[in-house]
Amino acid sequence: MLRSRRSSRGPALLVSVALLAAGCGSTATTTDSAVPAEAAGYPRTVTDCGYRVEVGAPPRRAVSLNQGTTEILLSLGLADRMAGTATWTDPVMKGLEKANAGVPRLADDMPSFEKVLDAEPDFVAASFASTLGPGGVATREQFDELGVPAYLSPSDCAGKDNGGDGDGVRSKALTMDTVYGEVRDLARIFDVEQRGEELVADLKARVEKATSGVDASGVTLMYWFANSTSPYLAGCCGAPGVMTRAVGARNVMDDTREEWPQIGWETVADRDPDVLVIGDLTRRSQSAETAAKKIEFLESDPVTRNMTAVRKKRYVLLSGQAMNPTIRTVEGVEKVAAALRAYGLTK
Repeated sequence: MLRSRRSSRGPALLVSVALLAAGCGSTATTTDSAVPAEAAGYPRTVTDCGYRVEVGAPPRRAVSLNQGTTEILLSLGLADRMAGTATWTDPVMKGLEKANAGVPRLADDMPSFEKVLDAEPDFVAASFASTLGPGGVATREQFDELGVPAYLSPSDCAGKDNGGDGDGVRSKALTMDTVYGEVRDLARIFDVEQRGEELVADLKARVEKATSGVDASGVTLMYWFANSTSPYLAGCCGAPGVMTRAVGARNVMDDTREEWPQIGWETVADRDPDVLVIGDLTRRSQSAETAAKKIEFLESDPVTRNMTAVRKKRYVLLSGQAMNPTIRTVEGVEKVAAALRAYGLTK
């Protein structure tokens, strides 16, 4: 069932009032003049993860709670309409450094609800239900009570169940069309549809160029995101599945629909992938975050050091964002395809 999420006029003012009432100490003032009383083509509504998200005008003070949504907004040229970002795993995507430098970073990791409200947002976007939902920054309902519409990336809900303790289970394989849909949703919300179409066209062209003539059928891959004690490895159907299908290879963990199950190294060694795709993260929340630490572990551990990919040093290094369902997944397709060519594993 669709659940409606409506924005009121002047949501930033409502946030300021709520903060003062709660004693949060915000001294910033906001007037309704910050958001036009009427805007052509508004209110606008997008259907998102079972919700109808309605905005009464193009957002002027958006807060992005995850790097994935941040990089879409920056790529759409919306830095001047962003009041804050949070939850980073990697440096910002190349080409967006200058735009990103002008947007306040509320936190490197998950911010508190109060910190987000201090930014006086009129729109909130997030990549994961673990961020925008129970146990995260706040729920949609909490933002809605303050008149702030909240958007969740459809890649984390379409064909996916986040009800368990892990990173979710997919009943349907993710495709880039879902990511392109997110770009179009956000472009519509901000009244920059043409920019959205241009971004989607560029992403599609990059995938086509990267995979042209690539046939890696018969090649096996494994994707390791983080943690050396009990590694998070990609199941069949998330962003790594997009990369695997794009080059015609096979993921050795394609028998699980869990997004990032934790698998024992003995199982990995038994499946012995031809190539290891490794997350090169800059955050510091798990063991073996960087690619260097992962490779050090692989080449020294008695269970893993005799694996084919390790002996032949067939590694592909990807950012965390490229391994998540974001516009950076295209970067992952490019790097995996290029590596397979370099290793002589394509037909």
